[in-house]
Amino acid sequence: MTTQELKDFLDFKAEQYNCPDFIKDDPIQLPHQFRRREDIEIVGFIIATIAWGNRKAIIKSGEKLIKLMGENPYEFVMNYEGQPLSFVHRTFNHQDLSFFISSLQNIYQKYGSLENAFSLNSSEKGMQQRIMNFREKFLEIRHDPRSDKHLSNPARGASAKRINMFLRWMVRNDGRGVDFGIWKSIYPSELYLPLDVHTGNISRKLGLLTRKQNDWKALEDIQKILIEFDPSDPVKYDFALFGLGAYQELD
Repeated sequence: MTTQELKDFLDFKAEQYNCPDFIKDDPIQLPHQFRRREDIEIVGFIIATIAWGNRKAIIKSGEKLIKLMGENPYEFVMNYEGQPLSFVHRTFNHQDLSFFISSLQNIYQKYGSLENAFSLNSSEKGMQQRIMNFREKFLEIRHDPRSDKHLSNPARGASAKRINMFLRWMVRNDGRGVDFGIWKSIYPSELYLPLDVHTGNISRKLGLLTRKQNDWKALEDIQKILIEFDPSDPVKYDFALFGLGAYQELD
């Protein structure tokens, strides 16, 4: 298929999957239970962090997390005093959750908002730097180094799939009812694809990606193409690539 045909195909698939019906089977349904900005951010961030593996299992763990927080995430975070928490999702355990809650509390107290923690200094630019700045702030409180693995580091080549997915949720506002669009200091044009094994494999089948590793370099390669397809909203194609993989349309 020609470049134009591929763009038209992905535009069609993005339109098909970027709709409210997408929410009912996706972990994004969990932050959609809330209306307050901080509740959406907190639930969205932790759910995105544990979003690997079976989607039903992710949703089940997320529901347990919300109950653990008394269905008031922001109040829970701001009043948390380090008490033990009973929670585990794959390799993310109670110790990791305790640190994440404490770090979120520190960020709201010190930086005012989670959005501010992704800010750039005047001499900086790019999503990679935004993620690195956030990671530095998030890890600044005392914690067990084992928890570091749950925050991908693009400086070491990681594609940061889960952080990029969370940023898509927070930033995009296209009126379709899936993403929240509650952050205004980051433009949709800056967002990167949440690249993982599934979207990577689909991208290779479609000829969007040749690099074998799903790392930051691969992300930069595919980003150049997606920006050509839609400079203002390149990450909308996440819906197309994810949908093609999740529903096995290219098998």
